[in-house]
Amino acid sequence: MREKFVEELNSLKSDVVEMSTLSKEMLKEALDALKTSDITIAEKVISQRRDIREYDYKIEDDAQRLIVLYQPVARDLRAIIATLKMNTYLTRIGIYSKDISKDIREITFNKEFPRLKSVLVMGDIVLGMLDDVIKAYQNEDLTIIDDMWKRDDTVDDLFHTILRECISYMIENPKSISYYTHYMLIARYLERCGDHVCKISEKIHYMINGERIIIK
Repeated sequence: MREKFVEELNSLKSDVVEMSTLSKEMLKEALDALKTSDITIAEKVISQRRDIREYDYKIEDDAQRLIVLYQPVARDLRAIIATLKMNTYLTRIGIYSKDISKDIREITFNKEFPRLKSVLVMGDIVLGMLDDVIKAYQNEDLTIIDDMWKRDDTVDDLFHTILRECISYMIENPKSISYYTHYMLIARYLERCGDHVCKISEKIHYMINGERIIIK
């Protein structure tokens, strides 16, 4: 009985790793599309929303089934609870990657106004954060994510800098309002992705040692 449970729990964890990898790839490709103005890449990310949804449903169903069948306790139960929460956050990161890609379609066709490289810097930091939480989950190693709050602070600072920059351009040239609104939205989506990565970090802490921490 125990052996079967461990096998199914490991399978569930593998699905979470696959889903997190897909979320990371979607975010990376969305940033690549922004950097290269490649609409084809952006459209691919938008279409992958279906794949994220399928992982979401499967992981949720499998986690609930494990709880009902095996009634796990202690660390095993924490692992399943953490998985359910991570599933939600990863789904949202995938959705934000899709939303970023939709805004990229609007930005790409406008050659009149300057692009904001700071958004790409912000995106790279968030991507690195996501990559590290995946490693921390796989290896059950909290040292990989012990500076997550610092990186999230950097993301927040960049977000506010980008907002100020966009508003400055808008005031200077009202015709740019629509264009820079898309940049503001992209920055907002990236900031939210960073927040969700921090939430995943909190759940990894809970899974490993039972501690409930808050990363601000």
